[in-house]
Amino acid sequence: MATRAMFEDLVYDELEKPVDVAYVGGEAFYVIDDAGFRRHIDAEQVDREILDMFLGQLEGNQDLAVAQALQMMGKDDLFTKAAVDAQLRNVDADAILAQGIPPQARDMLGMMGFRIIINYRGELVNIDPPQLPEGWGE
Repeated sequence: MATRAMFEDLVYDELEKPVDVAYVGGEAFYVIDDAGFRRHIDAEQVDREILDMFLGQLEGNQDLAVAQALQMMGKDDLFTKAAVDAQLRNVDADAILAQGIPPQARDMLGMMGFRIIINYRGELVNIDPPQLPEGWGE
């Protein structure tokens, strides 16, 4: 069980209403209002499913991810490329879940339109990816 909800403020129900986060006995739960009944969904279950999907996409597009990371850092030397490549190859889902996402990063993702839609059973329905502003990175 997770002690925090990694995607807090980014998770919505199928009616596109924000999902609350509650803590029961120190464990985090996403709470969906199901016609007045508050369904508590284990936050780690939802977060792990989302993270596994992202890591699967990263695995299939690692070269592109390395290139984008280097561009964002403004570096293009061999040592930085090797370090970024090694870091992306050794991504650990459990470590990411334990560390979480910094609140500023979550806020930025939310402002860019990133949203996760789950149903009342906590199953992933859809992910609206973040949208970069026009002309970004040019």
